[in-house]
Amino acid sequence: MRTVALIGIDGSGKTTQAHRLADALTAAGRPATYRRNASGRRWLGRVANRLGRPDAQRLVGRDGVLAVESVLRWLAIAIALISCLLTGRTAVMDRYSACQYASIRAHGGHRWERLARAGYRLFPTPQVTFLLAVDPAEAYRRIEERGTDHETISWLTAADTAYRTLPEYPSFVLVDAGRPAEEVTEQIQAHLATWLPSDARSDGTRPPSDVPPATPTSSEPPPPRVAPSDLPTRGGPGPLVAQARP
Repeated sequence: MRTVALIGIDGSGKTTQAHRLADALTAAGRPATYRRNASGRRWLGRVANRLGRPDAQRLVGRDGVLAVESVLRWLAIAIALISCLLTGRTAVMDRYSACQYASIRAHGGHRWERLARAGYRLFPTPQVTFLLAVDPAEAYRRIEERGTDHETISWLTAADTAYRTLPEYPSFVLVDAGRPAEEVTEQIQAHLATWLPSDARSDGTRPPSDVPPATPTSSEPPPPRVAPSDLPTRGGPGPLVAQARP
């Protein structure tokens, strides 16, 4: 497994779950690195506020916002993939190319999507892409609670719709992110049971390969054990194991 991506609207818990997944994979003996592939929209919004504009779109226009987002996210993903390729670690992506496609659709700039897809086509498709689905109203509550930024209900609703209309949507692993974070973690790790041994998984279950063999039920006694000292050695034929008498 080289790449796992977590996508979804703001407030869905992507960052928390991506950190937890990277830690779980590393603990399971599959070193992983958390990578945050931000688009720079929040940073651009702060710049706009400092210059007396209410938001980034009022500063550089819708097309300007989409251009900046697309370029910055492309660079972030490229750096993350190259770094993990050189180190041999699994890349746990907090946001991926689908996030940019959804952002473009939510902004109503559909003609930009063709350009973005042409540029992002260079990147490999993750082995697993988790879509953390949450009600926009709950996402809005979480964003307001953390107090580091602000999003409108209308934007969150548009973004949620955009994710669900992407052509890649059927390939996403849908996760109910409206539940407590611990339950979301369990669902994600259970889906990755192939890569997470039983001692590293939060649900406590064992993957099929770890199930112990069944206890024999036959009434016949088991064959006699042979001590290592009774086996032939390389220097000579050694004693042979006696066969049971009839």
